[in-house]
Amino acid sequence: MTDAAGELDAGAATGPLAGVRVVDLTVNVLGPVATQILGDMGADVVKVESPEGDGNRRIGSDGHPGMGALYMTMNRNKRSIVLDLKRAAAREALMRMVASADVFVHGMRARAAERLGIAYPAVAARNPGIVYASAPGYRPDGPHRDRPAYDDVIQAESGIAGLAARVGGEPRYIPTVVCDKLCGYVLASAIVMALYHRARTGEGQEVHVPMLETMLGFNLLDHLWRGVFDESATDLGYPRLLTPLRRPYATRDGHLAVMASNDAQWARLLTAIGRADLAADERFARLEHRSSRIEELYATVAEAMRHDTTAGWQARLEAADIPHGPVRRVEELPNDPYLVATEFFRHYQHPAEGPAVTTAIPLRFSRTPGNIRRPPPVLGEHTREVLLEHGLGEDDV
Repeated sequence: MTDAAGELDAGAATGPLAGVRVVDLTVNVLGPVATQILGDMGADVVKVESPEGDGNRRIGSDGHPGMGALYMTMNRNKRSIVLDLKRAAAREALMRMVASADVFVHGMRARAAERLGIAYPAVAARNPGIVYASAPGYRPDGPHRDRPAYDDVIQAESGIAGLAARVGGEPRYIPTVVCDKLCGYVLASAIVMALYHRARTGEGQEVHVPMLETMLGFNLLDHLWRGVFDESATDLGYPRLLTPLRRPYATRDGHLAVMASNDAQWARLLTAIGRADLAADERFARLEHRSSRIEELYATVAEAMRHDTTAGWQARLEAADIPHGPVRRVEELPNDPYLVATEFFRHYQHPAEGPAVTTAIPLRFSRTPGNIRRPPPVLGEHTREVLLEHGLGEDDV
């Protein structure tokens, strides 16, 4: 992303979505995560904001009002325009943009989109080939279609917070907005799938990514457990993931994550901790027997780990080819040697905010790599530019 002077990538978009035009009415986290992914992959994303702007602009530290930290992390590679969609002229300007767009994406409840006149039938009437995408809390054909939903609510309703109670005694949220972020990734993926279908057939379509069902599917990939054999079964929840002993191991001077999965890894791990006798024990040698005694194994490893330093165990586990890693605090990550070597944290000069940091694009394409061309925009920074591009006159703007 940066050269020695800390400048953004120069030139045109290089990603696989270069040339795709996205009209983005999303705010908060889920939608902006999705559209930032599209922008990173080359799409021209126009972020349409109300006069008040995306609420995330006011969350977290900021150099100037409206450029909060949370906004800065998920709105690069976008242009910002301000349209008050309560006004007919602004809605008509939006529809002009829709007419030449490939993707229209919003995060509203169904009733709000209908009230503004931007539900799928109205948008498709202006552009039948458009991919119209949204990520409501619940299915639009279900009884909760107009209920509000945020990450905490979906963590609770999808069983994630309840799983924490089985481990720690009371329901807890995972300390990250996992539902918003994961559903954002799914939304971006679904949009690209619909674009692929359009490339083959010429057909546009409406795409829904309901948060609750998306997170239920995600959560139950492992925790449906024996319920997979009988829909009336109550034996749900993967036991290995729910034992309180599944946690980073305390060493003499810190904590270390260690994960053995197959028979060979467990044999090497038990040998490395000085318990080769257990590696040959029929109770632990094979997966089908070991899984029912996993807490006993975890306790054995935990006891051994206390007797050496983190660095000492890393050397032994590296030699034994056992997956492992030290527990990092988030404030340590910018100086992590691996992340420094791979230039994961990218420093650049924001034209309004000054020195700023963003994260690298994790995806790699050998022929069409994504690039970071634009910093997070100031509210309405590109209103004039975008509206003139879509045929409005100076007086209209």
